[in-house]
Amino acid sequence: MPYQKYAVTRQKAGLQSKALAANIEDFPHLKSKIDRLEELQALLRELTTQQASLTAARQEVSKRIAELTAEMQGLMTLLDAAVKLCYGRRSEKLAEFGLQPFRSKPRVRRAVPDGKPLKRKASGAKATVSPENE
Repeated sequence: MPYQKYAVTRQKAGLQSKALAANIEDFPHLKSKIDRLEELQALLRELTTQQASLTAARQEVSKRIAELTAEMQGLMTLLDAAVKLCYGRRSEKLAEFGLQPFRSKPRVRRAVPDGKPLKRKASGAKATVSPENE
């Protein structure tokens, strides 16, 4: 018999079991097999019920895991902030706690073609070469 889906197999077994029970006098030599089929059907019904209850329990456990994970993440955020406050955000000690210390990149100074740095005006206008730098 080729592979069939569980529901199809269960439905066919139910129909076959009823039909064989109604015509048991034609198949006396299959009585033990028919009884075994009925036992298997009862066992499958019990297991299906158990599976449904376990699925519901698994969903409840999954919800609880999600709640605890969210609470744990909030607590870890608070503790990370406390560690940064204690050691400072630039401290290499933060790496011990799994945190990334703040490491700023050096600022690039703008220069004119002759290599001298530009001095910014206070008004925020275009930067020019200062007389001090020449």
